[in-house]
Amino acid sequence: MDQEASKLDEMTFEDALRALEDVVRRLESGEVPLDESISLYERGEALRRHCQARLDAAQARIEKIVAGPDGKPAGTTPFDAG
Repeated sequence: MDQEASKLDEMTFEDALRALEDVVRRLESGEVPLDESISLYERGEALRRHCQARLDAAQARIEKIVAGPDGKPAGTTPFDAG
């Protein structure tokens, strides 16, 4: 399992998201045996956590970039504001 975790850590956000979409597509098809469905669900959850961690890191970097010289926010906007 450690090997799987290290592979996951090396994945880009985009690769992890594509893999997660593939897991969801396979689960939604209803054609996967129960044991494989459980394994896919576990893999999907790990991918979801990885994607969320990457998004959280990106948000932290963005907030740091827009911080003023004193370190206080200088006009930040919510991360999901579109």
